Amino acid sequence: MQQAIDTLIIPTQGSGLYEFTQSVAQFVHKNDVATGLLTVFVRHTSCSLLIQENADDDVKTDLDGFFARLAPEGMDWLVHTTEGPDDMPAHIKAALTQTSIGVPISNGVPVFGTWQGIYLFEHRRRSHRREVVLHMIGDR
Repeated sequence: MQQAIDTLIIPTQGSGLYEFTQSVAQFVHKNDVATGLLTVFVRHTSCSLLIQENADDDVKTDLDGFFARLAPEGMDWLVHTTEGPDDMPAHIKAALTQTSIGVPISNGVPVFGTWQGIYLFEHRRRSHRREVVLHMIGDR
């Protein structure tokens, strides 16, 4: 059994979905694991992770729009407002999604479906440098 760990830095330019499927595949390939499990973990509370369709950009647009309507800025009942009007809605969106995803590894590659990609879902309006930790355990 072998293990590997690394941290990706994903720059964002405001809210939206940022695909990093290729970086995940490169990490798996570089560490020569044939069968195992990759855990992907984002180290922040105002963004999240998604596995989602990567064939049509309209999916990203619609998901971003849906979450913007679900937890909009300007809800006057919010208490946590010291970091700006988009911060607490970002925390709500992150609470409704996930900060960690498990991806099986088989035959040396991540087992994504035909139209699946892995995304960092940025919930804040301004640019950030998000840290995503990759941890893999498996056999050669």
